[in-house]
Amino acid sequence: MNGLHMTSMQRTLTSLGHQEADRVPMFLLTTLHGAKELGLTIEEYFSHSSHVVEGQMRLLKKYRSDCLYPFFYASLETEAWGGETIFSMDGPPNAGEPIITKPADIHLLESPRVADSAVLKKVLETIHELKQRVGDSVPIVGVAISPFSLPVMQMGFENYIRLIYEYPDEFQRLMQLNEAFSIEWANAQLAAGATAICYFDPVSSTTNIPRELYLKTGKQVATRTIASIDGPVATHLASGRALPIMQDLLETGTAVISASALENLAQVKRTVQCKASILGNLNGIEMRRWTASEAEFAVKQTLAEGARGGGFILADNHGEIPWQVPEEVLLAITEALDEWGRYPLEWVDDWCEESTD
Repeated sequence: MNGLHMTSMQRTLTSLGHQEADRVPMFLLTTLHGAKELGLTIEEYFSHSSHVVEGQMRLLKKYRSDCLYPFFYASLETEAWGGETIFSMDGPPNAGEPIITKPADIHLLESPRVADSAVLKKVLETIHELKQRVGDSVPIVGVAISPFSLPVMQMGFENYIRLIYEYPDEFQRLMQLNEAFSIEWANAQLAAGATAICYFDPVSSTTNIPRELYLKTGKQVATRTIASIDGPVATHLASGRALPIMQDLLETGTAVISASALENLAQVKRTVQCKASILGNLNGIEMRRWTASEAEFAVKQTLAEGARGGGFILADNHGEIPWQVPEEVLLAITEALDEWGRYPLEWVDDWCEESTD
């Protein structure tokens, strides 16, 4: 079957089935670049769903990614809780002042209803319209911030870590509130037409907390939440390391796991052993300065380490390509994939021998 030309959906599903498609699927997770395509500021771009729909469709045509990515920005979820967003001219929007200033505030919180949130409805409108445009030919990836990671924006990282260690009752209540919200939000996106949900959970990575703490907190939250999401879930640690908790992540029920640029993909795949698929792991920060030849080398190295046998999707390691990455680099990545990503990857063994000489 890999000699045939597949749709993006067929290509992705084949790879997720741990088989080799016509070529390696690529999820070029461009969000802010849609504003560039439309000549809008980032704030203007995200002000209306029609802008994001048009931006995503233009990016799909330009870079030939295998998914649509109607993710607006992370702090949009805290807006649903009554928070604010601070917009930048050249970077992702950030959360404003925390909505939780002390642990006692948690007892006064109630989970927002998705149907009552204007900002969340913009995303649902975007997903619905994208589904109308592409049908089942291209995967549409929705995003839900993990209930365990959302508090970083709700109350700040330092105060959140203190809450985990010193206020167990308030921590458990916040998790209950956040889980209810995240499950409703993820399922609303699936109902609107999303194919799968990206579960962003950077706090769970051992880059941020010890595995022992994750096992008592983030893993339990993820297991409960993922079990209640009515579609496939990809766990993304947003550049964080996954290998030290890989077996634990597999036990949460996730279908896909991101790999950090700091991790060797071959080792990641050996550890996963076809129990999930891998997403990654081009370095989005270094990508800003790549030449075309450096982009080609990075793509070849990533494919050589992780792509044979399927179970792999080429992507950046963070889940959002920085605004500063020029289109020349993104086009070079696409061209390199066209050149080197077609199965079977017969060039890999010779190239690996040359690279180690």
